[in-house]
Amino acid sequence: MNRIIPLILAVALFMENMDSTVIATSLPAIATDIGTSPVALKLALTAYLVSLAIFIPISSWMADKHGAKRVFRIAIAVFVIGSIGCAAANALGGFVLARFVQGIGGAMMTPVARLVLVRSTPKRELVSAMAWLTMPALIGPMLGPPVGGFITTFFSWHWIFIINVPIGVLGIWLAGRFLPEIPSAGAGPIDLPGFFLSAIAASGIVFGLSVVSLPALPPAFGVAAVLVGIAAAIFYVRHSRRRSHPLLNLRLFANPVFRAAVIGGLVFRVGIGAVPFLLPLLFQLGFGMSPFQSGMLTFASAMGAFAMKLLAPIMLRLGGFRTILIASGLLSAGLIAVNGFFTPATSAGVIILVLLVAGFFRSLFFTSTNALVFADIESADASQATAISAVSQQISIALGVAVGGTTLEAAAYFSGQAIGPSAFTTAFLVIAFISMLAVIPFIGLAPTAGNSVSGHRLSDPEEPRAPL
Repeated sequence: MNRIIPLILAVALFMENMDSTVIATSLPAIATDIGTSPVALKLALTAYLVSLAIFIPISSWMADKHGAKRVFRIAIAVFVIGSIGCAAANALGGFVLARFVQGIGGAMMTPVARLVLVRSTPKRELVSAMAWLTMPALIGPMLGPPVGGFITTFFSWHWIFIINVPIGVLGIWLAGRFLPEIPSAGAGPIDLPGFFLSAIAASGIVFGLSVVSLPALPPAFGVAAVLVGIAAAIFYVRHSRRRSHPLLNLRLFANPVFRAAVIGGLVFRVGIGAVPFLLPLLFQLGFGMSPFQSGMLTFASAMGAFAMKLLAPIMLRLGGFRTILIASGLLSAGLIAVNGFFTPATSAGVIILVLLVAGFFRSLFFTSTNALVFADIESADASQATAISAVSQQISIALGVAVGGTTLEAAAYFSGQAIGPSAFTTAFLVIAFISMLAVIPFIGLAPTAGNSVSGHRLSDPEEPRAPL
């Protein structure tokens, strides 16, 4: 495998994934500097998520129309422009707009990066390549808060965004120098009605869930937005059935392997998406740790992700997708539940060990589902698969944070006490149960599902195995 390709793509996605969380700990400082409140500034976080939701569905058409490599480089440039706008903003409106521009770049960057990887990597090497691409999504959210706190404390919040400029410029050059030329797939005219319906559906759901979990606006606005998003999604399903070339081809869900990978991954991310939200709150509110101390503990799960990179291809070759996904899903869910029983008396060593092992199995699950999405999909449908998978991921992550926050508040409300250890225990148990449900779609998979990617063989011991 040409390792430079996934490495270039991973660096770009790491920049995006870390940036999406790095400002969380810097909101008070940014708000003070631009003359607004931290609560109002949370609209900037929502603007970024809404931008992703709007433009991810069109990413597949853009890549097919103009070429994946070209679109990927343009996406990095747009992200850098948005970063410069954030650093230069001196008012709430300008900052929110700049974050929206960043989201446009990020919306193209992630799915197109997967498309470049899929179309430039033989199937037998896809698991190893996907492991590189999965790590930014796992490490970024964990590393972002402590890095943001460090930069804001010892330098200035502006550097959170300025640092993206040299990284982005280097990424554009490396992509132009080393990524293969992937010809456009001859996309037809854009499905404008489908674009508007999918944009309203995805952005409505993501915006609504974000408002519920980050109450910068009254929760009623969030509920209304979610209902509008669901209605638009229903209209989109009806619209796509009448189009020969819809923006998002939902006919791919007729493929049982693709369907299991997307649905199982979506449910799993609902649970996992709440962990980066709940753990820092537990350590800071429950245990009295500083943001930096909390960040150092949660970073242990990133170390587990690195270990997974080396072992995932071997484990999938030996066990196959179905066995590995069921096992890693159940173990991940169990380790989430363990988080709920941490106390201030729990030693740092025990916490680090649990988070390290959890990071390994969580990363193994993500790498496996990301590869399984493309295991039984024709090359011509790869762009559609990337877009559908990316949309489902954005919705599930937003839903995860909303579920985690709502469960925490509800547990505190019904106990008649302020948010404390019992509320966190309830919240972790709920999201652990949701994560456990993710294994259900994989139970019905054939034992040989995805063998062309995993190299797993069951029947003939003399049959040659695909190389790692």
